[in-house]
Amino acid sequence: MYAPPAPPADFGGWYLRGDIGMTNQSAKRIESSLPAGYSKTTEGLGFDSSPLFGLGVGYRFNNWFRADVIGQYRGKANLHGSDNVVGPGFVGVNNYTGSKSEWLVMANAYVDLGTWWCVTPFIGAGVGGSYNKISGFRDDGVSYNPLLNNSVAYFADNGKWNLAWAAHAGLAYKVNPGFTVELAYSYMNLGDAAPGNYRLFDNSASGPTSIKIKDITSHDVKLGVRWDLNSPPAYMPPPLVTKG
Repeated sequence: MYAPPAPPADFGGWYLRGDIGMTNQSAKRIESSLPAGYSKTTEGLGFDSSPLFGLGVGYRFNNWFRADVIGQYRGKANLHGSDNVVGPGFVGVNNYTGSKSEWLVMANAYVDLGTWWCVTPFIGAGVGGSYNKISGFRDDGVSYNPLLNNSVAYFADNGKWNLAWAAHAGLAYKVNPGFTVELAYSYMNLGDAAPGNYRLFDNSASGPTSIKIKDITSHDVKLGVRWDLNSPPAYMPPPLVTKG
């Protein structure tokens, strides 16, 4: 007769991962300094979608918990928005254009919630840093005071590191013991961004800018793969024992 098989044990080990996906980004507001007595409202502030690409290495501690460290490039997303500026005898509009990209480094932890028919739902969270770069930023301003005046300012490219954090959820499908495919959603908080020094179109003025793009967030959808570097050996039944 056969001896009964041992119960399956939790298995841990190293894995590599890769991801591709799309971002859906937004920002809370554009900050800039104004003279006393002036106010502004921001309209239409947002970004186009952009691709993202990521690589990482992780460790599965058991069947329920794993963690990884990733590096991610988030491609250029076109920026658009405007400020309506109102002051004493003054009405003006500043139209902003440019693009934004990021390099992201993040440590993540995940809880796998059980497996049904090779599909494992999971949740997770992460924290790290995001290098947010603004490129090709331009401010086209139109004012009425009371005559029409045009003003165009160009800004140098500029990047800065910010604290970033994320929340994750998704489904993982185990194709074989060493290969898993993921479909995941991530909410990303990427911090702030700012263009570099400005220069008016006629070189009549230049210098540091007070413009800041605040509270950048993104809803990401990703397709990922994981390669286990030391997948568990296949179960081998014990030899048949008979009584002579």
